[in-house]
Amino acid sequence: MGLKQPGATLFFRGGVGLVSTTLNYWTDKKCAKAFWGQQELPAYRSLLRDTVDWADPNPGEEWLDLGCGGGSISRALWERSAGSVASILGVDCAATNEERYAELRKTLTPAPGQRVRFQCHSFSEGLSPLADAAFDNVVSGLSISYAESTDPATGAWNTAAYDRLLGEVCRVLRPGGRFVFSVNVPEPSWWKVGLRSLGGVFRSRAPLRYLRNSVRMMRYGAWLKQEARTGRFHYLPQETITDKLEAAGFTRIEQRLTYVGQAYLFRACKPRLGEKIDAR
Repeated sequence: MGLKQPGATLFFRGGVGLVSTTLNYWTDKKCAKAFWGQQELPAYRSLLRDTVDWADPNPGEEWLDLGCGGGSISRALWERSAGSVASILGVDCAATNEERYAELRKTLTPAPGQRVRFQCHSFSEGLSPLADAAFDNVVSGLSISYAESTDPATGAWNTAAYDRLLGEVCRVLRPGGRFVFSVNVPEPSWWKVGLRSLGGVFRSRAPLRYLRNSVRMMRYGAWLKQEARTGRFHYLPQETITDKLEAAGFTRIEQRLTYVGQAYLFRACKPRLGEKIDAR
């Protein structure tokens, strides 16, 4: 599938990227379904394992899976905890992921019922549907970089939605709660991910589907990098992300590389009541 559509115009004013009409493939059903298959990629499976290791779900915890896609992290949290977590809420802007979560509930053991749910919402608008201190922990996989916003006066892309989202995550966390998330490094190399994943085609039960989804994800990846260069999306240096986490109120911030060196994995905590804040 080609990624160019009529009506989207990118132009520059004073070196700043502006848009007259904005494409958003995240809400597109084909895009969502292409990324459902990423759990087959060896690089993604390694990232998923690293994420759940740092998340370390415990019995009775309530989790938010932010930018959940088809629910691969939600599944991993449920399976790692042997179904002992209290609940997992997946939030994503693509409504078609509701059907994926319906399928997910049918395959999880023990059966979760409504303890694993999906809610369609764009986190670029914040997390207003969610109550204060509603979750013990929050997890997110390669998603928060796509919180997008523009300056209402100039139309230039900015990081206001990204910054607001970090604050909103802190708001919906209970004191002492963990925020475990991955984000791509600046100028990520999708070819490194692709080369690492070539062997997967021979292990896949549906090799043609595997190849088709891989090609689609490479195409969407090119769109993502292009938009990041305009300032719409945010592939930020680790130091910048750490500073933003601190500004949002997080402490005990850790990070490491994963995803064939193409993503940072972060873990940060909301301070406990009465805790002296020491971000580092």
